[in-house]
Amino acid sequence: AVVSTQSGHYGRDFQHYYYTNNLSVSNMASYQSLGPIKEHIYKEKHTGGVTLKDVESHMWVKEFAAFLQKSGKLTVPKWTDIVKTATFKELPPKDNNWFYIRTAALLRRVYLKQGVGCGALRKIYGGRINRGAAPSHHKKASASVIRHALKGLEEMKLIAKHPDGGRMITSAGRRDADRIAFQVMSSSMSTE
Repeated sequence: AVVSTQSGHYGRDFQHYYYTNNLSVSNMASYQSLGPIKEHIYKEKHTGGVTLKDVESHMWVKEFAAFLQKSGKLTVPKWTDIVKTATFKELPPKDNNWFYIRTAALLRRVYLKQGVGCGALRKIYGGRINRGAAPSHHKKASASVIRHALKGLEEMKLIAKHPDGGRMITSAGRRDADRIAFQVMSSSMSTE
């Protein structure tokens, strides 16, 4: 049966989506009424699930940090209440759970780019040092904080060492990350 669609910016994509997924006519009508933003969410929901890339990074990091803290499997170093995250910082983080948040953010980085190592992550989490009247320069973040967080994730079997160097995400890590992403997506859909 040939189904006519309205001409719009996603008309051809919708026809392809309709024929590949065999949507019913009632589902097709509700799909077109979703609009361009929620249309993407609907496609992702019905064509293979939600991944970490589909949700807002800030919300995912907060939820995954809560998951790490609730699981109790991540070993937090004793020095986390007094250490600075980089040499150019003046004070340690104010949040008591900052190590869980940093660990979740590091897992997100490893998920998005396989093979990233401690040196690259030091550059990413680095920042600008204030040198007074002299021009500012970029300084790297603390390697010890990043290394301990990565080791904790390895102990939880969420990441592993990449054969070419750096770290890569394991299947268990991908599963947990995508599960948290689905929870974030469903909670954001329910609040709208």
